[in-house]
Amino acid sequence: MNNENQPASPHKKNGKLMLITAWIIALILLTKIFKPIEEARYNPNTSPSSSSKNGSKQVFLKRNRQGHYVTSGSINGKKVVFLIDTGASEVSIPQQLANKLGLKAGVSQPRSTANGIIKVYMTRLNELSVGELSFSDIRASINPHMKGETILLGMSALKTIEFHQRGDVLTLTTY
Repeated sequence: MNNENQPASPHKKNGKLMLITAWIIALILLTKIFKPIEEARYNPNTSPSSSSKNGSKQVFLKRNRQGHYVTSGSINGKKVVFLIDTGASEVSIPQQLANKLGLKAGVSQPRSTANGIIKVYMTRLNELSVGELSFSDIRASINPHMKGETILLGMSALKTIEFHQRGDVLTLTTY
């Protein structure tokens, strides 16, 4: 008698279904466990430490595993993530994030990037903050070519503070 033509037993079908379900649950649990760990590796400054000294404020940022300074902050009271970029002339915001933040795109201007000349749209930020540091009326650009949810915190904001790096810590200090 040939077993190939006989239908599979209900126990075998249930066993396969339970195995597939167990793998799906395991993948979901692993994702829930490791996602916060991976996010903390990208942004070790979700709550940057700050201090006040002699009338000036300081914020201390830890470098991430890629060697960048990434920190949480806010624009006009809405939470965002910044990448400190001293090579950027201004704060640069991805278009889709600018839309979520309700920023108005102004006049278009060309910008020279590592990938060539692009067109960005100028805007002004009423308020930008990182830790205890707060900046007002900051020039920024809305960049339709940027992907993701990370904002480049460029010199249009950084020019108003002092910053220095020692080891794996970048210190931002008000004048």
